[in-house]
Amino acid sequence: MGNGSMDSGSVASGSVNSGFIELEQVEKVFDVRKKTGFLKSERRQVRAVDSISFTVARGEMVGYIGPNGAGKSTTIKMLTGILTPSGGRVRVAGIDPSRERTRLAQRIGVVFGQRTTLWWDLPLIDSYRLMHRMYRIPDVRYRENLDRCVELLELDGLLDVPVRQLSLGQRMRGDIAAALLHDPEVLYLDEPTIGLDVISKAKVRDFLRDLNAERGTTVLLTTHDLQDIEQLCSRVMVIDHGRLMYDGPLAGLHEVGDSERTLVVDLERELPPIQVPSARVVRVEGPRQWLAFPASESAAPLVARIAAEYPLVDLSVREPDIEAVIAKMYAGQAERAVS
Repeated sequence: MGNGSMDSGSVASGSVNSGFIELEQVEKVFDVRKKTGFLKSERRQVRAVDSISFTVARGEMVGYIGPNGAGKSTTIKMLTGILTPSGGRVRVAGIDPSRERTRLAQRIGVVFGQRTTLWWDLPLIDSYRLMHRMYRIPDVRYRENLDRCVELLELDGLLDVPVRQLSLGQRMRGDIAAALLHDPEVLYLDEPTIGLDVISKAKVRDFLRDLNAERGTTVLLTTHDLQDIEQLCSRVMVIDHGRLMYDGPLAGLHEVGDSERTLVVDLERELPPIQVPSARVVRVEGPRQWLAFPASESAAPLVARIAAEYPLVDLSVREPDIEAVIAKMYAGQAERAVS
């Protein structure tokens, strides 16, 4: 689906073919009042989404990433019908979300990591029973979906616990289950692993991977964690300042942004900086060294080389920040424009 281009115009021109999710030259402008003095304010417009076009095919899992304030959540809210676009065209399964929000609700599931759709003071199971009635889910289908979610998301033992007593990881898994009880065809995930520990993240990722493989659920995922994208999505879109900057494979994003991962190496003792091909030492503190290497390359050969030549105790790989990747994309664009 993605063309791997950084130019928003070329992304748009390649994204107008029919898809399950379609955005064509979509804009969202907010009127904002700023106080300028006592009883005085000025009104200005903020363009949160600026002429974005893309399509997502049925069954795709796509990462939608960018820094805070880039326009990710605004896009999701237009796709669900919560917000009406200021311009352009939005279709999900052939439905205009802002005009037929109730009809579309039967076909989509939404999880906002920063807020819950569960009833705070009720046991988890009561929230699910309410959704059973709200969505008019047939009893057999509801029972099957609930049992499956409880098993795969490890919610057994939590169903009778009030939502306010759940940990963040437990609540997030509960929210994902709630979004799937009515068998949605598309699932929007806005920061679904935010604040989760490593084990909870792994459980959520495994569940989403199985859901997509077994049921063909279309997934649009916004996240600040590039590991979410690497483990779940074959395609990534980058949005910044409301504009689509990149649409293509994650490896292509790393190449375009010239981004680097960091290998943190703990040695048995303090040694001079490690010297290996395709990596450079950027920091040394006692027996610990930090090596930068291209994010588009596998860490395995580098790890093997260090393990063979140095007294290795432990190591870990740190992914580049999305903000850093986008900053390098901008720098590359500026350099090309100058040259």
